[in-house]
Amino acid sequence: MYTPAERSALRDALVAKARTDARIAGAALTGSAAVGAEDEWSDIDLAFGLAPTADQAAVLADWTAAMYAKHGAIHHTDMWSGQTVYRVFLLDSTLQVDIAFAPADAFGARGPTFQLLFGEAVEQSEWSAPSPIDLIGMGWLYALHARSSIARGKVWQAEYMISGVRDHVLMLMCLRHGVPHAQGRGLHLLPAATTAAVEPALVQSLDAAELRRAFRASVDVLLAEVAEVDAELAVRLSRTLRELTA
Repeated sequence: MYTPAERSALRDALVAKARTDARIAGAALTGSAAVGAEDEWSDIDLAFGLAPTADQAAVLADWTAAMYAKHGAIHHTDMWSGQTVYRVFLLDSTLQVDIAFAPADAFGARGPTFQLLFGEAVEQSEWSAPSPIDLIGMGWLYALHARSSIARGKVWQAEYMISGVRDHVLMLMCLRHGVPHAQGRGLHLLPAATTAAVEPALVQSLDAAELRRAFRASVDVLLAEVAEVDAELAVRLSRTLRELTA
């Protein structure tokens, strides 16, 4: 396990290296460190803006090699947003290091967790929250597949689909209460009474009767949350969705 001091030392070293790399025109802290909210479990989040003439693939290759050779990386994975790649490293110390490599015109804040360290940032549009109507649609889609999975005796798939209904309900709740919705980051900020309503939708075992019980509970809480968004839509969906659990 890494210590906060080790994490800070590595982050400082990476920023110092970026300052000496002519292919990197700017750097920023992102994540919890950018807003003074780090704790002992926080990872390292950095964003680098590439110089206009930089070869992104070559920069990625060189930095990745250094992470393995000098900083104890044991694996990495990528996530893309437009032309920006977020390379996520797992170190042998269990520390996670996220580094975004953005073209010059894509380097800038998309939310409050962006603290410019050097260089110039370009104004970016903020990340958009999902539409509640889209989340509702995904909720009933998971419900349809939960029904068929239970009927087919595919108990693990049924558990997965029931959990999918529940997770989309929780995202709807996060949007309604104005807390972060992605990856469960705002769930601890929801009122206790709100999350208590979702607890019955937790699947306790793979027994068929238990799956059906949790499925009914997930549909109940989905319909309740739909009513918070659009009462008329909740009425339209109610008979059909309850038929799924009959």
